[in-house]
Amino acid sequence: MNTITRRDVVRAAMTTAVVLGTSAAVAPIVLADPAPGSGTRPDGGADPVPPAKTFDEVYRGRRIQGGSTPVRYASSRSGAPATGPGIEVSIDGRPLHVMRRADGAYLSLVNHYQSFATPLEVARAAVDEIGTAQLSTARLHQHTA
Repeated sequence: MNTITRRDVVRAAMTTAVVLGTSAAVAPIVLADPAPGSGTRPDGGADPVPPAKTFDEVYRGRRIQGGSTPVRYASSRSGAPATGPGIEVSIDGRPLHVMRRADGAYLSLVNHYQSFATPLEVARAAVDEIGTAQLSTARLHQHTA
């Protein structure tokens, strides 16, 4: 014969409280904008983070170019694709993978332990690091429409 004990009632109440508390704590994260700092929110509003300026210069005999480029995110809360500015940098026409950190700084695969204020600084630091070597022509990510 199964009887419900006081221990079973307390256990069920505690489990319910933990689940509800965790849901309340995680809800703001789950419902947040999926692409913070992207420059454009899925609802059409603008983020306070401005896109990077375009640059094209020769540094230590290497041509470095870069600037903003549109990036397409997989989806937004509304289900529609969201877009925002990304960063595209190249050294002698070969792509340098540059990422934006949450604090607004930039880093690249060449010098990923250092942060830089602008994509131009990242490109110059990469040239300093690779010397006369060439970057690979392989793209890290292939975007298909």
